Amino acid sequence: MPDHLEFVRTLHFVERHGYALLFFWVLAEQSALPAPSAPLLLAVGALIHSGRLQFAPAILACVAGALIADTIWFALGRYRGRQVLRLVCRVSLEPDSCVRRTENAFVKFGLRSLLVSKFIPGLNAVAAPLAGHSSSSYLLFALYDIAGAWIWSGAYLVTGYVFSQQLEEVVGFASRFSSHLLLVIVALFAAWIVWKFVQRRRFLRQLKVARITPSELQERLTAGEDLFIIDLRSGIADEAIVIPGALRISPDELTAHGEDIPRDREIILFCS
Repeated sequence: MPDHLEFVRTLHFVERHGYALLFFWVLAEQSALPAPSAPLLLAVGALIHSGRLQFAPAILACVAGALIADTIWFALGRYRGRQVLRLVCRVSLEPDSCVRRTENAFVKFGLRSLLVSKFIPGLNAVAAPLAGHSSSSYLLFALYDIAGAWIWSGAYLVTGYVFSQQLEEVVGFASRFSSHLLLVIVALFAAWIVWKFVQRRRFLRQLKVARITPSELQERLTAGEDLFIIDLRSGIADEAIVIPGALRISPDELTAHGEDIPRDREIILFCS
């Protein structure tokens, strides 16, 4: 029964280190380190099912770890703003759209987005600094963040609790084909990275064809050219750059504002 023993050893390791392991693992993941907590949470859920760990201290460890990390990101977002957002989004291979998409989501749902942000990889990375950048009060942020961490960790713990037997079978299957399974996972991940890189390069090539610099735009406006400018920045974007006469709408609202956009003038889109 080597597969069963492997699963038992894994659970014993988690059981011995208990709630401290859970706390530091969640703290590491929410600090943007590559340490996914989902497998550990599922294993802890299985241990709760067998009575070797308890639900209340387990979820308290998760919430504490998440709140500490998110508080740091909140403070960085409050004092560093978009610099922090761009730094976090740069690792997504979509820095051109990551900040805009997440800002638009935060503008639409506000602090309520923290209730589900940990389930969404892109939003999870920037939700806390976005909250700080939006000048939300820390107390309100902490309440939503605690609720979101509770929902997120509780969902995985309950899943591990309910499907503890199935988890044992999955671990046994993985241990029998561990070397081949690892190769497949690495190959799929590498293919995804290559695809995203190629997609981004194609997008940048297309963008360069129609790009206009701020100085060129200023020269054309000074020359009296009849241009129609649409400001696509989100509602919490930096207000340092103001374009007089520009129509400010989010990309998601372009279709709804179609009647406001003229068809007989050159249209300039501004985003940052």
